Amino acid sequence: MNSSGEKNLRRCHWARTDLSIAYHDREWGVPIHDDRALFEFLILEGAQAGLSWETILRKRDNYRRAFDNFAPAKVARYDQRRMAKLMSDEGIVRNRLKVNSAVENAKAFLLIQKEFGSFDKYVWRFVNGTQKRRKRGTPIQATTSDSDALSRDLKQRGFKFVGSTICYSFMQAVGMVNDHEATCFRYREVSR
Repeated sequence: MNSSGEKNLRRCHWARTDLSIAYHDREWGVPIHDDRALFEFLILEGAQAGLSWETILRKRDNYRRAFDNFAPAKVARYDQRRMAKLMSDEGIVRNRLKVNSAVENAKAFLLIQKEFGSFDKYVWRFVNGTQKRRKRGTPIQATTSDSDALSRDLKQRGFKFVGSTICYSFMQAVGMVNDHEATCFRYREVSR
């Protein structure tokens, strides 16, 4: 934190460590329309399954290095030798299913880009192109009908590690949903 003013800001309850505060204050819930960044979050959210987001944030730079800065066209070309190298990389979560899914998801991601012109155009259709906001006083949900629909469609297109809960976390992260608490200083900033 840079100043005592930042320390005293009201934030979402989960932003407690320096790493999670920085992520919360700069990224979480900000609408993203860049395909590379959307791919990054899709892969990281899948990698997070069963782990804490803090664990993934600590490994994020390692993931960027290991996965060619999440360039989908490069990741889609990974062969068995490259995947074996990833499995020996202590800087990432070395789960064979998650590593394999990143490569398969990259291939499916490229097909969506070809069909829709961009992954951005495809994914934002699930919220009608507009950020959804949680109503004041309502609890954060683990899934919604939108995340259910996104999950179903991604699975039909061959994606892995895209259950509805993972999809909803993805939607929160990339700003398709503004789930900042109404008392959080970022709620209004992200809604602009």
